[in-house]
Amino acid sequence: MSTPNYTLIGAVSTRAARPVWMLEELGVPYEHLGVKPHSDDVVRHYPRGKVPVLLVEGEPITDSTAILSYLADAHDQFTARAGTLARARQDMLLQCALDEFDSVLWTSARHSFILPEDKRVPQVKDSLRWEFERNQASMARRMGDGPYLTGEKFSIADIVLGHCLLWAKAAKFEITEPALVEYFDRISERPAYKATMAKR
Repeated sequence: MSTPNYTLIGAVSTRAARPVWMLEELGVPYEHLGVKPHSDDVVRHYPRGKVPVLLVEGEPITDSTAILSYLADAHDQFTARAGTLARARQDMLLQCALDEFDSVLWTSARHSFILPEDKRVPQVKDSLRWEFERNQASMARRMGDGPYLTGEKFSIADIVLGHCLLWAKAAKFEITEPALVEYFDRISERPAYKATMAKR
């Protein structure tokens, strides 16, 4: 099967870093339009203006996790087989990263610069930092024994959690769990991660 024509829309400073990282891991050709949210190139395919958008032969797929899942299934890489306990564990940890890391960081961002100024509640950040620290401890207990979230094999769950940890550093949310510090140091050595960061 030939590789579809992929165009990934979204700056690497956003959640678009996740599918860029995935495409680099897969080693497939793709075009990258590193534009900001609400740019014309985004709104043309997704009226809400949110990034990332992946065009597959011109057909848009939105939401970073949906894009990762599509690419993993399409190329049969970086995911466990559907209907297996391994897939269930992968999906559990993926959803945990979204619920307990991504959502906290996104709420902080919304109250920092995304919402209209009169709708922001800066005081919420103290609560979010407390929650983020507590959630780290929970994730550290759930991680597998291997180098990656589910054990020996790198998966899309690692891309999501790895990006959340990168985001946390940029947002000055301290990574307090030694296991997560070591984990981030390890996955940030992957060549595909470095290639993604070079696009920032």
